[in-house]
Amino acid sequence: MAILSICSCYPKLLPNPKLHQPSSFSLYSNPQVSLNPLESPKNPLISLTESISKTTFLALLSASLFFTPNPALAFKGGGPYGAGVTRGQDLTAKDFSGKTLIKQDFKTSILRQANFKGAKLLGASFFDADLTGADLSDSDLRSADFSLANVTKANLSNANLEGALTTGNTSFKGSIIKGADFTDVPLRDDQREYLCKIADGVNTVTGNATRETLLCE
Repeated sequence: MAILSICSCYPKLLPNPKLHQPSSFSLYSNPQVSLNPLESPKNPLISLTESISKTTFLALLSASLFFTPNPALAFKGGGPYGAGVTRGQDLTAKDFSGKTLIKQDFKTSILRQANFKGAKLLGASFFDADLTGADLSDSDLRSADFSLANVTKANLSNANLEGALTTGNTSFKGSIIKGADFTDVPLRDDQREYLCKIADGVNTVTGNATRETLLCE
């Protein structure tokens, strides 16, 4: 009878096949891994590089906007005195009389009828400037640069041009040079010959005769 009891209970101990069907999740499955074969995991190093590149670009863009130079400052006078913009400007009939403009930059400026009477212009640059009819009388023009400048019909009476540079096509035609001092000014032969024809007077500051400073015969 005991054997029959065990046999009769045996079918109840058999496992239910439905309980052992494979589950969609197992110990070997990783829910974070994509099943899409076209999608590859992103490399953290690449992400970091892209982030740094974007940050660098934004920093450079901000710096370029912040440090963009003012166009006006690009032509600011080069000397320690006279902070106004004087290079490449139209300064027709402007009054600079009596001013201290040491090493001031007037390159390529239009200075027709400008007033520089009694101004201190040591080492100033008038390179390729138009000084037609300008008043430079009694001014200190030592070592000033008149290369390619147009100084026609200008008033240079009693001006001190010692050591000034006048190479190129500098023209003094029609200018007043009474009492002007041209000591050590390198002039072309035709320039010197023309100036000697109209040279007269003595500079009241240096005591030098204009003709002597021009080495006139």
